[in-house]
Parts: sequence; C-alpha cells; structure tokens
Amino acid sequence: MTEAGRFPKIDDKTAREEGNVFAPAFDAHGLLPVVVTAAGTGEVLMFAHMNDEALALSIETGEAHFWSRSREALWRKGETSGNVLRIVEIRIDCDQDALWIKAEMAGAGACCHTGRISCFYRGVPFGSKAGEPLVEVHTERHFDPAAVYGDSSPTRKR
Repeated sequence: MTEAGRFPKIDDKTAREEGNVFAPAFDAHGLLPVVVTAAGTGEVLMFAHMNDEALALSIETGEAHFWSRSREALWRKGETSGNVLRIVEIRIDCDQDALWIKAEMAGAGACCHTGRISCFYRGVPFGSKAGEPLVEVHTERHFDPAAVYGDSSPTRKR
C-alpha cells in the first residue's frame, strides 16, 4: 500500500500505553481507524481509516488525508468537494490503535459526501427491531452531491 516504517513500532505494552513516543499501531492491513469531530461543537463528523502515508500527510499539512478501502487509494478530504478538514488536534488512544481528530470544516460546511454536516445523520431508536425506520437527525444538505461529484451514489466515498 505505502512505504513502511514512517512511524516507530513499540511492542512493549507498557511503553506503548504509558510512554511519550508516538507509535501508531496499524492493523494487519496497515490501517488505523479515525474518528473526526467538529472542533467547535464536538459533534462526530465522520469515521475513516488512515494508512501511514495519510497520517504523515495529515500531520505535515494540517489537512485530513485518508485511505479509501473501497477505492484502495489515498485521498485528501475535500479534494473534489472543497469541504476540507483543517486539523486542530490529533489524539491517539491508550494503546495507539485509534485516532481522534478534532477539525474545522472549510467549504460548504458539510463533511459527508451526501452533502450533510455529519456522516452520522440518522439515529437508531431504542427498542427498535431490525428493518424499522431510522430517526433523521441532520438531513439538511449543504451541497448537491450530483453537482459536486457527478453522481449521487451513496456508495461512492469522498
């Protein structure tokens, strides 16, 4: 996928969890899960994956880059839509196998490729059963996906 070894590897659990060396523990596919929240509100905007190259570019440029598992390609958030994520802070979890990015949105103010603020725009009601309707939370679109991407397929990731 990418050049290996951009970040150190720490096998010792105590050193990884209690030390001050940034040594992300990428999974067997070379990926790290990433949760992105709005810096101002704390709202969850999206979930994605980074490989070592995406993480290095994100740290270097201050703009979020990810690895698309569906396209098997590196992408900078907003490269097509203009809805760039400017990183305010990056945090790594206790065992260094997941990231939390706090970011500010530029552009139309929508993070999701569907044109919505957040990719998490539907809720699952308590007590519901499989196949029951979801609760709409943030349904307002800030841009038309068909106009931006050329199609509005929800499976096409941005």
